[in-house]
Amino acid sequence: MTQPDPASAGATPAARWLARGAWLAVVAAIVLLLAAGTKTVAVLVVAVVGVVVFLAAAWWFLSNRSLIRWVAAFLAIAAPVVVIAVYISRNLLLPALGVIVLLLIAGGLGRAALSRASSGSRMPERLTPPPKRPYFIMNPRSGGGKVTKFQLDKKAAALGANVALIDGPGQVDVAAMARAAVAAGADLLGVAGGDGTQALVAAIAAEHDIPFLVLSAGTRNHFALDLGLDRERPESGLAALTDGVEVTLDLGLVGGRTFVNNASFGAYAAIVESPAYRADKRGTTLKMLPDLLSGDSGPRLTARIGDDTIDAPTALLISNNPYEMSDPAGLGRRARIDGGKLGVIAVSVHSAAQAAALVRVRSGRTLQRFDAIEVVVESDAAEIPVGVDGESLMLPTPVRCQIWPAALRVRVPRERLAAPAPPPRKSLGLLTKLALNR
Repeated sequence: MTQPDPASAGATPAARWLARGAWLAVVAAIVLLLAAGTKTVAVLVVAVVGVVVFLAAAWWFLSNRSLIRWVAAFLAIAAPVVVIAVYISRNLLLPALGVIVLLLIAGGLGRAALSRASSGSRMPERLTPPPKRPYFIMNPRSGGGKVTKFQLDKKAAALGANVALIDGPGQVDVAAMARAAVAAGADLLGVAGGDGTQALVAAIAAEHDIPFLVLSAGTRNHFALDLGLDRERPESGLAALTDGVEVTLDLGLVGGRTFVNNASFGAYAAIVESPAYRADKRGTTLKMLPDLLSGDSGPRLTARIGDDTIDAPTALLISNNPYEMSDPAGLGRRARIDGGKLGVIAVSVHSAAQAAALVRVRSGRTLQRFDAIEVVVESDAAEIPVGVDGESLMLPTPVRCQIWPAALRVRVPRERLAAPAPPPRKSLGLLTKLALNR
């Protein structure tokens, strides 16, 4: 789906002034660097060397054990300390901090400008009548007990919803609960729980073409966040029952199972699959990573994306529509979940040199991104661990990942937080046009 050019889309005056402010901050950062005279090169060189040493040391720490690991930890801590010490000794600390602050301001203003200018490209909404027989599945343990803390079950029931609690103690078939609710006449399925539970219920809603509603009662709430729901006020999502609009979203499929956020392969998925992970996440990670990163343990993966092949990636993340990663503020967010494509991020780091290469703007095969309709993950193992919306599964290979376009009708409150609007491709050129447009 092509993003509109904000320079020709009738951008508001506010967007133009934000763009001009962004470029003004960039110019100010350049002036500050030039004012340092011959120290300018030193500012850049010292920073780059510090980052390279830090990345290489981080790799050694994660991929080794015993003495080498702790020497690497010392280097990782020492690198930024030495950089700061050099800046102070050369009177470069204030100019360096000034440049960083100005570039952060420029990034924030530029992103705000492009967000305003591209607001017309956000997911379209439509008015639909309120549901008559809404049905909610709520997990009282999710998110540290948000269902009870915010009285979500009582508030939903007061609005006429039928509420079922996942109270265990054993495994509960959430999908069966949702199917039974539809068979009994439910015309909306809602979830107050984690992303994994949301994905299971969303699949049933999509299968029967009835609306789906999310309450941000999980721990991370990635899906709810991208819908503009308030994670601090999960009860606010109930407004969708009486004053809501609908959006139509895509779903991801991995081995035939639905996901709303992502499916992960490689080191992370293998660690999460370990029985010891829940009890000791940090210790299990540090224990397993050296063998996983060196290739001495874990299955060898190959990902096929159209005509492209990624051999032996360290980690592979396949998302329901691409994540916005052009700047730290947008990391892990999706402005749209209706683009009809999977997002693919592949990390292939097998040495300290490759880890240090991440400092480059273009990291080659170390860090690759793709948009795809389908991804096939092959392996030398009959089954491989896959993290699906935070849930660990063992799936038979090859694992086929696909996009299910326009699969899910989602009901959201009319009044909600603004979803992220990432800058379109070639954003620097568009930002320049926007700044010069009168």
